[in-house]
Amino acid sequence: MSKFKVLPQTPWTAMSLWSLEWRSLAMLCMSLTIVGIGEGLLLLSDLGSAPWTILSQGISLQCGISVGWASFFISVIVMLFWFPLKLHMGLGTILNIVVIAIFLGVTVKTAPLPVSLWSRFAYVLLGIFCFGVGSAIYLTCHQGAGPRDGLMVGLCQRFHWKVGIVRTCIEVTVCFLGFCLGGTVGVGTLIFALSIGWTVQFTLAQVAHFSR
Repeated sequence: MSKFKVLPQTPWTAMSLWSLEWRSLAMLCMSLTIVGIGEGLLLLSDLGSAPWTILSQGISLQCGISVGWASFFISVIVMLFWFPLKLHMGLGTILNIVVIAIFLGVTVKTAPLPVSLWSRFAYVLLGIFCFGVGSAIYLTCHQGAGPRDGLMVGLCQRFHWKVGIVRTCIEVTVCFLGFCLGGTVGVGTLIFALSIGWTVQFTLAQVAHFSR
């Protein structure tokens, strides 16, 4: 299975991993901004962090290091799996780190804090939608993925599995490991783990359809 069968080719697909083309760069920045906003909404909901954050929290508790350093080490270890999966870094990998962090911070500082339980659940659902849609669109630029998204794409390409199944298995496994290590799992964590993969898969299917 070629990578375009996992990630469709689109009008904004770049010519190479590091090429600077206005359409692909604009779409890359816009979609990563949406991911950052989604992650910010999930954080503001206070109903549980994303599974990878739970794993970072668990490792932090067990190893006596900060959550930030735990997250960094996890990213490095995940990227080691890129080698057998024949994945490569690109402009999208760098922008993934920078743009998402910026708009995560902006969202947390500027978005109104949800008060009622219903508004918190609304933030979770909207956050998952933004996270999933943004993730799918930035990947279709074909300029490299973030460490975790790259693992998902690599496994799909290598074993010809569906994005929804692979991403769900990854998130549920990470959530379970984080919980076993002492991380705090909330209802928002479980909703995210079980739905984000299918959100990405559905968005990729729609992009593929409208890009024909």
